[in-house]
Amino acid sequence: MARRGEALREHILDTAKLAFLETGFERTSMDAIAARAETSKRSLYAHFPTKDTLFLAVVDRVRDLFGARMGTPADYAEQPEEAVVRYCGRFVQLLGWSSVGRMVRLGIGEADRLPELAAGLFDVLFGVTTGHLAAHLVATSGLAADEAEAVANELIGLAVHPALPRLLFGIDPLAEEVPDRARLDADVDLDRIRRYLRRVLPE
Repeated sequence: MARRGEALREHILDTAKLAFLETGFERTSMDAIAARAETSKRSLYAHFPTKDTLFLAVVDRVRDLFGARMGTPADYAEQPEEAVVRYCGRFVQLLGWSSVGRMVRLGIGEADRLPELAAGLFDVLFGVTTGHLAAHLVATSGLAADEAEAVANELIGLAVHPALPRLLFGIDPLAEEVPDRARLDADVDLDRIRRYLRRVLPE
């Protein structure tokens, strides 16, 4: 049965995301995406008039999918500080997933030519994550919004280093399967994040 309407649009977005991750933005043609999605070029262009608009829509879809996988800190533990630690750990864990790691590389690779798209990808991963973390800190630690934002940014930066640079440069392999949240304690050094949290939280 042929896909139509919203079902076709979502199928095109998922297909385009895979194509962009595999071959890059520049080398991925609209013709190739239409063929891979098993739809006509006319249908593709009816939903997305240009490759740039398609990529922007892919970024929005990634935002929704990544946000659903991350959740909010309150989803991770009842104790507020442990919730922060495990939330940061899940972020580190997901950065090691090929779908996310390659998307980060793609955003960096297109930053000069398409800065707004790269900024959108940065916001999807880091902006949303630090925003949820800062909101949690305001609600549970009594920090002012600007102070909570500073703590969230510093903690995320400490948590992802040096794992993120090693992944971006291909020193450590990306995981092809979605990292299992149940394996968080085994996959990520949470004690390290706990030490960082004690360091960055105001007395």
